Amino acid sequence: MTATQTEGALPGEVVTHARVRLVDLPLGAGSMALITLDNDRDHTRPSTFGPAGLASLDAALDQIIATPGIVAVGVTGKPFIFAVGADLSGISHVRVREQAIEIAQLGHNVFRRFGELDVPTFAFVNGAAIGGGFELPLHCTYRTVSSGAAALSLPEVFLGLVPGWGGAWLLPNLIGPADAMQVILTNAMTMNRQLKPAEGRKLGIFDAMFEPADFLEQSLTWAARVLTGEIVITRKDPDRGLWDTVIGFARSTLDARTHGAFKSPYAALDLIAAAKTSTRDEGFAAEDESLADLVMGDELRASLYAFDLVQKRAKSPVGAPDRSLARPVTLVGVVGAGLMASQLALLFAKRLQVPVIMTDLDQDRIDKGLAFVREELEQQVAKGRMKPDMANRLGALISASTSKDGFADASFVIEAVFENMAVKQQVFAELEAIVSDTCVIASNTSSLSLSEMSSAMSHPERVVGFHFFNPVAVMPLLEIIPSASTDDATLATAFAVGRTLKKSTVLVQDTPGFVVNRLLNLVMAEVFRAVDEGTDLAVADRALRPLGMPMSPFTLMQLVGPAVAFHVMEVLHDAFPERYPLSDNLRRIVEAGKPGIFVPGGKGNPKLDPEVVALLEQGDTALDEAQVLERVADALAREARIMLDDGVVTGPQDLDLCMILGAGMPFALGGLTPYLDRSGASSRATGKRFLAPGIASLPE
Repeated sequence: MTATQTEGALPGEVVTHARVRLVDLPLGAGSMALITLDNDRDHTRPSTFGPAGLASLDAALDQIIATPGIVAVGVTGKPFIFAVGADLSGISHVRVREQAIEIAQLGHNVFRRFGELDVPTFAFVNGAAIGGGFELPLHCTYRTVSSGAAALSLPEVFLGLVPGWGGAWLLPNLIGPADAMQVILTNAMTMNRQLKPAEGRKLGIFDAMFEPADFLEQSLTWAARVLTGEIVITRKDPDRGLWDTVIGFARSTLDARTHGAFKSPYAALDLIAAAKTSTRDEGFAAEDESLADLVMGDELRASLYAFDLVQKRAKSPVGAPDRSLARPVTLVGVVGAGLMASQLALLFAKRLQVPVIMTDLDQDRIDKGLAFVREELEQQVAKGRMKPDMANRLGALISASTSKDGFADASFVIEAVFENMAVKQQVFAELEAIVSDTCVIASNTSSLSLSEMSSAMSHPERVVGFHFFNPVAVMPLLEIIPSASTDDATLATAFAVGRTLKKSTVLVQDTPGFVVNRLLNLVMAEVFRAVDEGTDLAVADRALRPLGMPMSPFTLMQLVGPAVAFHVMEVLHDAFPERYPLSDNLRRIVEAGKPGIFVPGGKGNPKLDPEVVALLEQGDTALDEAQVLERVADALAREARIMLDDGVVTGPQDLDLCMILGAGMPFALGGLTPYLDRSGASSRATGKRFLAPGIASLPE
């Protein structure tokens, strides 16, 4: 029995076929019709649901209903994959709201049949189940999950959507509103955090969990025991008395976190709130309307643009030399043993699995660096993220010394010393006297010129910028910066190493501040300019909330420290004095030794430090939040245009990729340039858009 209908496929749709076979269940439980979802590709192309895929699943159910003697229906996926939801590549073909409604209703009409058959239905989640692939099991009567399933989530809010094929109604009615919001909102908005199988089992989403090796066999046996009555699954109706209280708390938390900058989290919250009293039909109809509204908005289009950048462009960086030119890396040297250097040493050892040697000026610093590495490894083991044997192996790979002589056999050395040109030039001179002619010498500088840094070297062609972001293990972006002399072999090696480190790499030309620091410090310069002119500190700090950044300007400054912020500002002021003014008020804060504008230690609702307020000397021109935001957006638009005209990166997509992965701009904005286009700043400040309509916005 097969169902492989492909009629109605979207252009380019990789059709997920619903293939049916009859299975005689153990224990004499009867015959099950088992559907396997399979797009005939390997695990690197997960199964998705486009119109033809949904039609195939619908046809499979028709055939099953027409087959006599079936006591249950099961659904599972190809190896390692259950299904990963709607085929979002088809969104570009949706031009009117009626089309969006049809997509939402089609998914509901097919999926809900699993909850309305005359026999029990079982979802055997054997691997990744994301979005619609997570919602389909929710329609089934019972669910099992493989302990090896690597990705389980409802990521729709992360992309500017809502779970629109039943999830926003079914999940809260299965496990309650609080736990449902953890999956639908909190996880999605925390960099699309995935649910672990054991977590899903504990929440009550899955009824049983089995090992991957014989998952299907165990699931079928379990299903037979359920059908024969040997196993009885009971579920409590969620407590509806506290439903409104939970929703109210979630709404206030969402307000504090996003300040209303995005539509999808609120749309999802409204659906969960309504699920308290709505019927299944009402809940699904509300999902249809909400999904259609979001599909026809810029937020989704921007999110898909950002997702495409992260999934494709970041993995094939534009401008990178041919990979065949890269040299092997067998030993890594790290100059420095401070916090950044120690993080780098651990990352290189973990990803490259080669010896790493740290050096610093004295034994005390060396000891602190090694202690940091040990503590980090111990924490990873304690949290269950690393096995003790691996921790011991990594610890053995990392050594430290006050001498750089151990770098003689290194093939890649990176410095992470104080951000001062003279200091870095001295380090480079010392390294060149020790390392081989083919050793790559990298700098973790955040703003200084690589060409100037390597100007006195005999072999400047093997120097490259390798700008990480803090914390190193978490932040995905790596800006790779060639100097004027860097050769292709060095650059290819840098990109190969970045790829092995599992970082998203972007080629950036050797200009002050590169991309992320140049743009973030422009924001800081404009905010302080507004303060200097007379704008209230709190107003200036709140003004940029529509940008959706993870931290306000002054919170970020509190994190990096005013002295560091002012130092980078000085570098940019020297290069671009008219566009990067130096704030006398920021200078006063630094000279007073203040850690920022907030009272130290305040969390959640930081308070302005009255001593900092007393330091300020301001003019009498006070801007409101909208005026500050417009000024900052216009300045960013002008600077972005200059950077593109000067060839700092190859296109606006690289600016957006850097700001998403290095500065935390949300997917829902699409990065910097889509926001500047939508807000009008691009046209207002530069006379034209960065991206054509339809690329990260609705087509005209």
